[in-house]
Amino acid sequence: MSQLPARRRAAAALTGAALLLPLTACGSDADSGAKDEGRSASPSASAPQAPAADLTVLAAASLTDVFKTAGAAYEKSHPGTKLNFSFAGSQELIAQIRNGAPADALVTADTKSMDKVRAEAETPVVIAKNRLVIATGEGNPEKVDELKDLADPRLKVVLAAPEVPAGKYSKQVLDKQKITVKPVSQEASVRAVLSKVQLGEADAGLVYKTDADSAPDKVDAVEIPDDQNAIAEYPAAALKDSKNAAAAQAFVAWLSGPEGQKILLEAGFQSPKPQG
Repeated sequence: MSQLPARRRAAAALTGAALLLPLTACGSDADSGAKDEGRSASPSASAPQAPAADLTVLAAASLTDVFKTAGAAYEKSHPGTKLNFSFAGSQELIAQIRNGAPADALVTADTKSMDKVRAEAETPVVIAKNRLVIATGEGNPEKVDELKDLADPRLKVVLAAPEVPAGKYSKQVLDKQKITVKPVSQEASVRAVLSKVQLGEADAGLVYKTDADSAPDKVDAVEIPDDQNAIAEYPAAALKDSKNAAAAQAFVAWLSGPEGQKILLEAGFQSPKPQG
C-alpha cells in the first residue's frame, strides 16, 4: 500500500518536469530574442543604411575637385552606390532642373540659386562656406596687392558673369569698396575665370579661395581682408523627383557629417557652423 503513493508521486514529478520543459525553452527563446532585440536597438546597428543607387548630383563648378575626392570616399563606404557629378555654374544647374533634367541632388554656391528651385527640392542644408581671393598669374607679375588695383585700366581683369554666384559676390565686394572694374570678359563659371588667369589670358580675376588652392603652381592668390570680403554658402538638397530619394538624402546628410566635413575642410572650405 505504501509503494503506490510513491509511484504516483514519481509520475506526478515526471509529468511536472515535462510540462516545465516547454516553458523553460520558451523562456530561453524569449531571453535570446530580447538580447537580439537589444543588440539591434544599439546605435551602431539601428543606424539606417543608405540604399545602393546610381545618383546624379548637380554641383557648383567650384566643387569640382573636392567632390571627386568626396565621391570616391562615399562610394568606398557605401558599396553598390555610384555618384555621377555634373559640374556647372549654379545658374546653369537651375536651368537644367527647370528644363526637367533627371537628377537626384543639387548643390549650389549660393542660397539664392537654391531658393529658385524651392518647389523642386527638399529642405536644403548648408554644407560649407567659401570666400573670394584675387587670382593672378604665377609670381603675381603685375604686382596686384589689393582690390583697388583691379581698377587699373592697364590690367586685364576677368570676372564671373553677374548671374553666376561668384559674379554676384564679386560685384558685392567691389561695390562695397566703390571700385569700378571693366572686365575683359565675364565668364559662365568661376572655374572659367580661373582658367583665363591660368592660361595668361587675364592678369587677374576674382575666384573662390578653394579654386586658387586647386592650382598652386599656376596661380597666386591675393587675400582679401574679412571686412572687404563676402562669404559664399553652399546649400545641398535632395530633389523631390529623384527616383532614389532615400539614397539622395543619405548623401546630402553624409556631406554634413564628420567624414564629409573633414574632406571639405581639408580642401580649404570653411565650416558651415558659426566659428567661436
